[in-house]
Amino acid sequence: MSALDLHIHRWEPATVPDKPTLLLLHGTGGDENDLLPFARSLMPGAALLSPRGNVLEHGAPRFFRRLAEGVFDVPDLHRRTSALGDFVDAAATEYGFEPSRLYALGFSNGANIAASLLLSRPSLLAGGLLFRAMVPFEVSKAPDLTHTRVLLSAGVADQMIPRAGTERLAEILRAAGAQVELQWQQASHGLVQGDVAAGRAFLAAL
Repeated sequence: MSALDLHIHRWEPATVPDKPTLLLLHGTGGDENDLLPFARSLMPGAALLSPRGNVLEHGAPRFFRRLAEGVFDVPDLHRRTSALGDFVDAAATEYGFEPSRLYALGFSNGANIAASLLLSRPSLLAGGLLFRAMVPFEVSKAPDLTHTRVLLSAGVADQMIPRAGTERLAEILRAAGAQVELQWQQASHGLVQGDVAAGRAFLAAL
């Protein structure tokens, strides 16, 4: 089995030249189709790579296991992050996109594994749009994320992610050299129109 077979996935080639590729990482209970409309609304014409998380929690797909809400199985997170990175490398070869123009677009569980990819495989992504993310793990040594651009879009009333958790993630990424834009939405855990506006502005500035 090749690394490309590690995840059921959707691939949509770019229909507009010179657009980046977006790696779509869904939240708990989503699948490879979940974020396609959102991504198309943020950047029409971009290439889209959308894998399905291959961990099941009571039948709901996720990208890694958790022990309780907000408590991650960190060894499993590291294993799944490595496997997802291998999948992305194989997909770049298969579909011919440039990793230097690859941005993760993740929501909730998907945003958390996107953050894990940034911290564990810093050369894999050019950056990320992380909606409702928290710290995946504390790093022992900061990676080099110079020239990496990250949008963190968080909800002020998010009952799943404390404000301090989002601010800590921004701090970790900035300490690694990333250019981080942290935006607070008048929202809970779900996506709102402010997330759309923030995502569009971030991608338009690339």
